[in-house]
Amino acid sequence: MRTWREIRGFPVAVRLLLVNQLGVNTGFYLLIPYLAVHLGENLGMSAAVVGIVLGVRNLSQQGLFLIGGSAADRLGARGVIIAGCALRTVGFALFALGDGLPVLLAASVLSGLAGALFNPAVRTYLSQEAGERKAEAFALFNVFATTGALIGPLLGSALLLVDFRASALTAAGIFAVLTVAQALVLPARKVPPSEGSVLADWREVAGNRAFLGFALAMVGMFTLENQLYLLLPDGARQATGWDGAAGLVLLVGTLANLALQLRVTRALKSRGHRARWIAAGLTLMGLAFLPPAAVAGSSSEGWPAAVPVLLGALLLHIGIMIASPFVMELIPGFGRPELTGTYFGIFYVVSGVAAAIGNTVVGWAMDTGDRIGAEWLPWVCCAVFGTASAAGMAWLHRRGALPGGPVPDPAGVTGPDDPAPATASAAPAASVTSAAPADERSNA
Repeated sequence: MRTWREIRGFPVAVRLLLVNQLGVNTGFYLLIPYLAVHLGENLGMSAAVVGIVLGVRNLSQQGLFLIGGSAADRLGARGVIIAGCALRTVGFALFALGDGLPVLLAASVLSGLAGALFNPAVRTYLSQEAGERKAEAFALFNVFATTGALIGPLLGSALLLVDFRASALTAAGIFAVLTVAQALVLPARKVPPSEGSVLADWREVAGNRAFLGFALAMVGMFTLENQLYLLLPDGARQATGWDGAAGLVLLVGTLANLALQLRVTRALKSRGHRARWIAAGLTLMGLAFLPPAAVAGSSSEGWPAAVPVLLGALLLHIGIMIASPFVMELIPGFGRPELTGTYFGIFYVVSGVAAAIGNTVVGWAMDTGDRIGAEWLPWVCCAVFGTASAAGMAWLHRRGALPGGPVPDPAGVTGPDDPAPATASAAPAASVTSAAPADERSNA
């Protein structure tokens, strides 16, 4: 009931964006996890061609986040969100209707570009509409996103009993509904006139050394979060000998997220600087991989052997719950509000590229560990990633490189139904602010 009251306390735009994220993740995970099987088994494509199609989709999204962020700043987040969902509708429909490589590549480009458009735009709009309650808004955003990531594969598995095209058309239909809902309900907001060129905006953000350090420090968070779909499911399958055990990793996280996310965020928000909790969350994310590491390679099998893996998944989700809302809340504070979308876009470009390298390292550790009989290696590797990211965040905080902490609650305590305390200061410390020339920051 408290979560429902929290949702109702936000403006209609925020509520729609929460539902939007539920639909986005449901539609995405309904289709994408099964795409490789469809291309290889149903269409008879080689592994190399399958890799090209999937790689084009990923590159189109990761490489164009900056375009989506700048478009949100220059054209308005609302229109970019609508355009992104419409493009994904077309892209997913092409996956259902086309069998030739040119059509599939076009579908990959469109669906990837769609994500590059609406991901930074949604976060920009949410940040602007939530005002001083950004942390709670992003906490609820995580709840809806995690729920969609669980519903999607379950619905996709059921639709595959019909065929892949049914899954693709259903996913396209979900995005079509989202497109119409946003066009009808999402309020339009006046876009302030932009001064200077887009390239000048990019130089301003890229020159903000504190922000770039923050983005690099978050490599561990994104790398470890991706292990919910790689290392942890593999560990659950090996422990139980049952492929369905991989789904338990997501189920554990979804249930914990629904029960704890908002409570955790509200409890921590007024207690110290955001960096403290981000570092604590990253540390817990790293420690989450130690229970599976302790039993990796053991001779025990069955459900008792899966307990350390599921415990690791639970700890990882709790670490994400602690860190993620505050990470999203801090990003707009690194610069002027007119560049919020650009900051989100560059954040996802930097973190995405670095996390891809991190995932490559984890994959190498999995292969090497199997080959030399050191099954603990990838788990320890992930623990190091989490610890290193936490140390990076603590170092940035000591340097004064992060936006300020929350304004203390004058009464000393914030009740569950009281207004949330004010958020962080919008300006980073002067000693590490953007190194861009002053004329590019003239309208800050």
